[in-house]
Amino acid sequence: MSSTLTTRPRTPLRGGTSIPQVGFGVFQVPDAETTRAVSLALEAGYRSVDTAAVYGNEAGVGRALAQSGLARDDVFVTSKLWIDSLARDAVRPALERSLELLGLDRLDLYLIHWPSPARGRYVEAWEGLVAARDAGLVREIGVSNFEPAHLRALVAATGETPAVNQVELHPALQQRALRDVHADLGIVTEAWSPLGQGTVLDDPTVVRVAAAHGVTPAQVVLRWHLEQGTVVIPKSVTPARIASNLDVLGFALTADEVAAIDALDAAGRIGPHPDTFEG
Repeated sequence: MSSTLTTRPRTPLRGGTSIPQVGFGVFQVPDAETTRAVSLALEAGYRSVDTAAVYGNEAGVGRALAQSGLARDDVFVTSKLWIDSLARDAVRPALERSLELLGLDRLDLYLIHWPSPARGRYVEAWEGLVAARDAGLVREIGVSNFEPAHLRALVAATGETPAVNQVELHPALQQRALRDVHADLGIVTEAWSPLGQGTVLDDPTVVRVAAAHGVTPAQVVLRWHLEQGTVVIPKSVTPARIASNLDVLGFALTADEVAAIDALDAAGRIGPHPDTFEG
């Protein structure tokens, strides 16, 4: 397989920008290891990096960006607002802290990390994101781990629709009803844990499809995501896997192969449920 940077797909966002469909995630990567991992990813050709305040590694991402020699507009950078800042007036200080750690004057995408519905403050936090975007601190705004009711509450209260909803999504948890709502509202689906934290890679169906194409099971699962239009942010600190996770354009799944992976849906949630998670 081979792919070039010019052919790697991007997904349009509602604010007029576009996000690379394959990005690099740094969840659970210690800050001390993040600079090396992100540097390897950028060298491999990734042009999107996803971090969050609660990950504690925004500074490590910032060091890698500064050392890369790439122009600011060459890399799409995402971070997220943590639950402790779910208040309209708390958004800007939290965002400015993230920007300081990243060494940036603006983000490409800023997300509310979790709705924390029992606190009843995600709508006012969304108002804060809208204000931050209007002030030029963020190009696009969105959410993470929001359920349909949460999404509709944002739109009803503000008239502003998130550009992205980043959710747990992999062959064992396909979120079809939620993705239908995204399609209705014009929200891009982004998958965290797109490989199911490795839990789906030993599945016989995935292994069989990988063998048929001479690729890895991870490449098969990522290709399955791409063919549905999902944005993915696989994480790895291993150089070979960092490179192979990006190299998913040299093959295509057949309709039967897609259907076989679709059949693996088993409500296999790894992370907490957004309706009940309060941080």
